[in-house]
Amino acid sequence: MVKVLLIEDETLFAKSVLRRLEREGYQGKISETIAEGRQLLNASLPDILLLDVRLPDGSGLDLLAEIRATEDEIWKSLPVVVMTAYGELDDAVSAMKLGATDYLKKPVDLDELVLTMSKVMTARHLNQRLNYSQLREQHVLDQIEMIGSSKAVIDVRNQISRIAQLVDKSSDSHPVILIHGQTGTGKDVAARLYHQLGSWHNRPFVHVDCASLPGELIEAELFGHERGAFTNAHHAKAGLIEVAEDGTIFLDEIGELPLDLQAKLLNVLERRVVRRIGSTRETPVSAHFVAATNRNLADMVTQGTFRSDLFYRLNILELILPPLHERIGDIPLLAQHFVEKLARRYGLQTPVLSSVALQRMQQYGWPGNIRELQHVLERAVMLCQSGQIEADDLVLQTLTASIKEAGTSVQFDSLEQMKLEEVEKVLIERSLDRNSGNVSQSARELGLTRMAMRYRINKYGL
Repeated sequence: MVKVLLIEDETLFAKSVLRRLEREGYQGKISETIAEGRQLLNASLPDILLLDVRLPDGSGLDLLAEIRATEDEIWKSLPVVVMTAYGELDDAVSAMKLGATDYLKKPVDLDELVLTMSKVMTARHLNQRLNYSQLREQHVLDQIEMIGSSKAVIDVRNQISRIAQLVDKSSDSHPVILIHGQTGTGKDVAARLYHQLGSWHNRPFVHVDCASLPGELIEAELFGHERGAFTNAHHAKAGLIEVAEDGTIFLDEIGELPLDLQAKLLNVLERRVVRRIGSTRETPVSAHFVAATNRNLADMVTQGTFRSDLFYRLNILELILPPLHERIGDIPLLAQHFVEKLARRYGLQTPVLSSVALQRMQQYGWPGNIRELQHVLERAVMLCQSGQIEADDLVLQTLTASIKEAGTSVQFDSLEQMKLEEVEKVLIERSLDRNSGNVSQSARELGLTRMAMRYRINKYGL
């Protein structure tokens, strides 16, 4: 059983985290101060440490520095996930430079926390037992399906299959694939399907979300760094491009990559070598590159926010994923797939989707596309007790009705009947729609940071 130590002074939050972790099979302890946490660490080293930054008797970063500065290799290799509040970007940057394994932004989504811990522990076990070549042999992805019988989806599937077959036959450097589509249309699924169909499917698949990593961290994460390359770089670290080896590296939201790093990425794509920060040695790159965006890169080139040379390098093989409202005929297939999958996940009997519910789903605009459909059905499956999902069981009915009836604004009477979170979701949906899914522009319009906007998009399944 994996042992977890949580150092966190917000008691209610700490207890909710512990309850969730225990349901997932972890064994946990809570400490509200650094001093108590240090005692627990000395008494029995856990398998993973969850560490808040702001604590009553000091900064969690000081404890992290202590752990990484020790001569004991067991302490040095202890996975530490740091939790930082929104607006405290410097803390996240400092934590990664000090050697944090990962970081989470508060308020912490418990599902994201569990997923992060699972990834951290998996990586730790692999690092303990395997070198890179062994990792390649052990790496297996879940089977990926691109659900749908519409012409648009069939065309995309055929294109992915053909590209994978041709790449298998080529002995030269692999082409870069650019996937374009609105938020939630399944760009990640398309990238994984390409990986799965290639002969390199048992190699690593590395997903990099360029929008969620702060600019100060993404260079080190992508390209790696040598020991001493910057303050607190106590150990050399391979970048994600190196870790991908001859597998696939998926650069999600490529339009959010800072201009200076665009130049460095272009050099990697052109010369097929990568150089770590602080190093003079270049390492050959054999990974398959897939990029994705929901933004119009050509417009960004015109605006000067995206390099034209990188755009032309990426825009050779483009896959365009249609929004869900353009493939209404696929909704019954997708809905049935998600209902069956979610019922298995929660150990429930698979409920039946009523014809009226299916009709309602096909009439809805789905601004959040397939991701929104999945989240709507997840709620319906979990709360369904009759064995059949009716139209009224779908969250979308009252919310979308109030938006459509109001025209350009939500009516005051509707607002009185809505919860604060529902109003916030409406505003975010409408802003994303106005800005064609441009997360950064919508964030500026609503007065949010990009990271805060990302959190809300994930929270509401948009």
